[in-house]
Amino acid sequence: MAIRLNEPALRQARALVREGKVVRDERDDWSEHAPSTDEENAFIERDGWTEFRHWHLGIDDETRDTKQASSFPYGDFRKVHRCAVVSLESRAGQYDHDEIRDAARKLLELIDEG
Repeated sequence: MAIRLNEPALRQARALVREGKVVRDERDDWSEHAPSTDEENAFIERDGWTEFRHWHLGIDDETRDTKQASSFPYGDFRKVHRCAVVSLESRAGQYDHDEIRDAARKLLELIDEG
C-alpha cells in the first residue's frame, strides 16, 4: 500500500474549519465520536466513494473505491473533530507518514486558532 496525502480532503478540512464546522473535543473522544461502520456505509451509499475519500487525509490509489483506500479520518461526515486530527497526527507519525502528520499538525493549529 502506498498511502499519500489526500490533498482534496485537506482542502475540504481546512474549509470546514474556516466555516466553523468543527468540534473542539478532547484528545481521547474520537473512539466515541468516530462514525460507525453502518454510518460509513450509509454515507457511501448516499454520497459515493469520492465524498467518502474527502473525509480522510490518507489515500491509497491502488485500492481505490474500497474503505481500505481511505485512512486517517478527520471528521464525522458533517464536521471536523479536533480529537480525530490529534489521533491521526499521532498515528501518521508513528507509521512514518510524515506529509500526513505535518498536514494534520497544521490543521490542528488552524482549529486551535479559532
